[in-house]
Amino acid sequence: MKVSVPILLLGSSRVLGLELQQVLGEAYSLTSVASSDFKSNAPTYRDDLVSLHKSLVEISSISGDENEVGNFLVNYLEARDFVVQLEFLPPSSTSNPGKPRFNVLAWPGPTRHPSPKVLVSSHIDTVPPFIPYSRSDADPTADTVIAGRGSVDAKGSVAAQITALLSLLESGSIAGKEDSVMLLYVVGEETSGDGMKFFSETRGQLDPPPDFKAAIFGEPTDGHLVCGHKGIFHCNITVKGHAGHSGYPWLGKSATELLARGLVRVLDTDLGSSEEFGNTTVNFGLIEGGVAANVIPERATARLAARVAVGPEIGGEKIVVQRLQDVMRSVDEEAFEFDCSSGYGVVKCNCDVEGFETTTVNYGTDVHHLAGNHTRYLYGPGTIFVAHGPDEAIKLGDLETAVEDFKKLILHALES
Repeated sequence: MKVSVPILLLGSSRVLGLELQQVLGEAYSLTSVASSDFKSNAPTYRDDLVSLHKSLVEISSISGDENEVGNFLVNYLEARDFVVQLEFLPPSSTSNPGKPRFNVLAWPGPTRHPSPKVLVSSHIDTVPPFIPYSRSDADPTADTVIAGRGSVDAKGSVAAQITALLSLLESGSIAGKEDSVMLLYVVGEETSGDGMKFFSETRGQLDPPPDFKAAIFGEPTDGHLVCGHKGIFHCNITVKGHAGHSGYPWLGKSATELLARGLVRVLDTDLGSSEEFGNTTVNFGLIEGGVAANVIPERATARLAARVAVGPEIGGEKIVVQRLQDVMRSVDEEAFEFDCSSGYGVVKCNCDVEGFETTTVNYGTDVHHLAGNHTRYLYGPGTIFVAHGPDEAIKLGDLETAVEDFKKLILHALES
């Protein structure tokens, strides 16, 4: 069954997102809650799931500093008879030379299968700042609320995916197909996607290179199977004016005034929309300009991120970039300069799996960064409306539901 979820439109997204986060923050307050769930009805993996999720969230892993959580994951998987391989990323300006960054690749033991059919993946980095782990009940129940940075995005998915695969292995549900599943946990998704990009570019070094038939990505989707998500690009905009005395504004050209007029015109323009994904939205995250209140500004800059609602996936962002540039240059043909990064248009995923409600989402993921001709699934526990915020939290019952849903997705992908 497809569920229609409203797209957050320009001008209203900030208010709506804030209201939803406040509501969820109240619902997930760390106080004792009544439980309708009895411990006797708990899944057999509850304690293991809670312990794994706790260990992951307790470790700070802000993008660029994922080494410690990666090492924990290696030890955890090896202790459960997985074959683990590390994929080290080249050093960058944000990495610590003493703490190398690496993706974690893992296969159910005792040997690495050369060509797994299904990839199960998520990311182990988080946005800042680190928020310590806490939970509402000492004795966990389905109603227990678990808080902390990454509890939703995306260590909730990591813990649920690993628990799901371990449960399938223990039950014998994938007997004879154990070597057809591979785990991949990447760094850097919250910044540039450099972990998944690196894996995609270098997997040919595996012998033989894996040729996945399906990939299951974990992100907070509120327990819905995602049919697709918006694309994205970033732009740095520079506006050049002419300085002068503020008492005689007609003798100069105000770069900040031109920038402000251009930004308003962009916000009032449809840069690209579609029935499935709604409007393309733009966030002007940083604006700077001028040197003093009584000096006509000679220079102004802005940095923006656009969420692209049109396709195709390869090249859809260029359509919006061109529209954005045309709109701003309609204010002044010569004042604006643009430095826009590569991006992508809308990303389609497979959501035709029985038993799942479906949706589309506005955020970007690593789905686009994994090259190949494979079926793509996007699913995970928790809501995006508390991810990245001070009230990031998830209910244990939602984590447990995700374990069962990831099991369904793995089995579906293996049988397809």
